[in-house]
Amino acid sequence: MQGALLRFYVHENQRHQGRLLWEWLLEQANQHGIHGGSAFRAMAGFGRHHVLHESTFFELAGSLTVEVEFIVTEAESQQLIDLVQQEKIRVFYAYIPAQFGVINPDVNDQGAGE
Repeated sequence: MQGALLRFYVHENQRHQGRLLWEWLLEQANQHGIHGGSAFRAMAGFGRHHVLHESTFFELAGSLTVEVEFIVTEAESQQLIDLVQQEKIRVFYAYIPAQFGVINPDVNDQGAGE
């Protein structure tokens, strides 16, 4: 199947509607029928301000990035992006075209045989 890797970059302590944003994104995607998503906490990184943040004892909690990603169809990616826009959430994202599928699918795998 053709689609995309849709990845959102959020601060680990960033919130929306009282929930951690990475949790909110996963919940919303699940409720909208996306077949899977994952959140990964960064070990180190820097952003547009060029300040290096690392996961150390002395680092302030909540300053690292969480990547929230989904392998989705084009329609599913647009649905998630539209939702984030409607909620007026300021977030950086990446949309990377991808080919995906299941090797040795069973009858319950969506897109089996494509």
